[in-house]
Amino acid sequence: MDLAKYRNLFLEEATEHLAEIGQALLTLEKDPRDGAALDLVFRMMHSMKGMGASLGYDAVSELAHRLEDRLGAWRKGGGIDDGQGVAMLFRGLESLERMVAAVRDTGEPPPPDEVLLALLGDPESPKKALRLS
Repeated sequence: MDLAKYRNLFLEEATEHLAEIGQALLTLEKDPRDGAALDLVFRMMHSMKGMGASLGYDAVSELAHRLEDRLGAWRKGGGIDDGQGVAMLFRGLESLERMVAAVRDTGEPPPPDEVLLALLGDPESPKKALRLS
C-alpha cells in the first residue's frame, strides 16, 4: 500500500476541511445557535476523525472525536450556549491545523493538546477554557 499517496490525500482533504471549519466558526462567533454552521463543523470533525484513524494519526482522530462529541451535545441542545464554547472550538481548530502541518512536515502529528482534551471531557469546560489558555 502506498502510504505517501494516502498521506497526500489526507493533507489535501484535511486542509479543505479545516478551511471550512474556520469559515463556519466565524459564523458561529456571530450566532452560536446557527444550526447550519454547527452541522458543518460537526460533519467536518467526523471526517477528520475518520481520516486520521484510517491512516494511524491517532492524535488527530482523538482530538477530532472529542470535538465531534462536544458539537453533538451542542447540536442536541440547539446551539452553543456561550461564547467561550466558540473560543474552545477555535482552539481545537488551531490544534488540528498544527497537527496537519506536522504531518505535512514530518509524516506524524504531535500529541494533542492535553489541556484541550481535558476541557473537552469536562462538561464545565467552556467556562474554564479561557482561564487555562
